[in-house]
Amino acid sequence: MINIIEELKKMSQKRGFENKDDFHQLLERCKDITLSNEDADFLIELYSKAKNLYIRNTILKALVFCEDIDLKDFFFKAFKKERYLDMRLTAVRGYAKFATEKEVEKLMSTFTEILLKRPESTPYNYQEYELLRSAFGLPYLVNQYGYACFIQAYEQEEKQYNAMPDAFKGHFTLNERGDIVQLRSLGERKKMLDEFRSIGK
Repeated sequence: MINIIEELKKMSQKRGFENKDDFHQLLERCKDITLSNEDADFLIELYSKAKNLYIRNTILKALVFCEDIDLKDFFFKAFKKERYLDMRLTAVRGYAKFATEKEVEKLMSTFTEILLKRPESTPYNYQEYELLRSAFGLPYLVNQYGYACFIQAYEQEEKQYNAMPDAFKGHFTLNERGDIVQLRSLGERKKMLDEFRSIGK
């Protein structure tokens, strides 16, 4: 069996590694292994240098599953760094393991403020909403912690999601491991969105 982290270290020395499918596939496997402190340090360093969103997102998800390493500071900084709400929420998920409810509330206050503005900036924000409402997102946090800030954010997200036309709903989700699960075929999805756009003209 290959040492995934050692292999990633080797691959990361090569030019253009960030856009290679084999690097991405290997990185995905970090969610399913027990990471040592040294492994986590390598992933954090990789995260801090990565311009590729997919790599940063995958590292966030892998580090969320670390049980015995205190990554509170890392997740706090990641929340501040990221702009997409699903990635911010993954950072909150990691942060919540080490933070108090009051500390979590501060981040969720910022999160909810941004969420409230989404209908103005992105009226049909279905991709982000699906990620937030998935088994990996807000429902997990509500069930795991029951904090009022998580419940309020979930209710607000659902309100905004339900306000969208049906053509934008139920195309995909994330499972408990944060992997994308397609609920409709690409053709079916395209047909629904095309029909909606043609009616709107």
